[in-house]
Amino acid sequence: MAIRILSIDGGGIRGILPGQILVSLEHKLKVKSGNPDARIGEYFDLVAGTSTGAILGAAYICPNKQGKPKFSAQDAVSLYLKEGEKVFGSGSWPFLEKLKLLKEEKYCSMELDRVLSQFFGKMKLSNLLKPCCFVSYDIKKREQIIFRQHCAIVKNEDFLVKDLLLGSTAVPTYFEPARIFSLPPSNNKYVLIDGGMVASDPALCAYSEAIKFSGVSGMKDMVIVSLGTGRQLSGYKYKEVKDWGILNWARPAIDIAVNGSSQMVHYYMKQISSTVENSNYYRIQPKLYAADSSMDNATPENLKKLKKAGERNAEYFDKELEEIATILVNNQGSHRYQ
Repeated sequence: MAIRILSIDGGGIRGILPGQILVSLEHKLKVKSGNPDARIGEYFDLVAGTSTGAILGAAYICPNKQGKPKFSAQDAVSLYLKEGEKVFGSGSWPFLEKLKLLKEEKYCSMELDRVLSQFFGKMKLSNLLKPCCFVSYDIKKREQIIFRQHCAIVKNEDFLVKDLLLGSTAVPTYFEPARIFSLPPSNNKYVLIDGGMVASDPALCAYSEAIKFSGVSGMKDMVIVSLGTGRQLSGYKYKEVKDWGILNWARPAIDIAVNGSSQMVHYYMKQISSTVENSNYYRIQPKLYAADSSMDNATPENLKKLKKAGERNAEYFDKELEEIATILVNNQGSHRYQ
């Protein structure tokens, strides 16, 4: 049976878009499985996420006391709708203090830490229900860091979920880097920034990890559901940018790097999937419709627009979601990390 993979991009508060699409998918899984308590996390064998995608992914495979998925897809979306304004409204630069742009990050990470602590508590990476790939980047070691539940168990290098998520979501200029420590007996320290700087779309990371599992030799043995967080790419004219300095290029450079990374991963995944007849690689990039494309616009008005956009996207991609739900229900296998 094919290994079932869920991959979710980074994108800040726009995580509401894939979150709402997965609410629809979860409903379809309940209907097709005949299980009214079915959860997204039960129908995937490997979950990958970057930044906001890592938060969503961790929520889907976080266990309750009975060893079942604790949160529904709706619970995950509700977290964004309830706490988003607090996370992206705390500690921002005062309007008149422009010089702080040169010295400090835009938001205080304490509120994000509080939300993650409240939602995930003392949950360990090794305690998550399914194998995972949550992407971050260590600025001291200058290498990508991929937090993997299956490796935390095998190699005995564990972390608090809330800590690794702080690292995966630490977008430069928005949040300060996250300094996190592994749990005993391991004694490793990482200085992390947002995984979107190296892999905004973690689908290729998930693919590379999946082929290490028993019974998986390539794309033909995979079902990959890759969800974007919506994008509205703005072009830059030569006359506009030719004299830009460091300050003017700071935000656009991050935007180009993050979106360019996602575009390249999708290109590679399409090339890989094209080598297999009838491959099960699904890439869903939602539309923003009336919602703001900013990753940190968590005003009540924009939160409503994002939720509405997510619902409209779920309707737009209904045919694909029906097909995905059928495949997921009919492909329940067992895959072990080799």
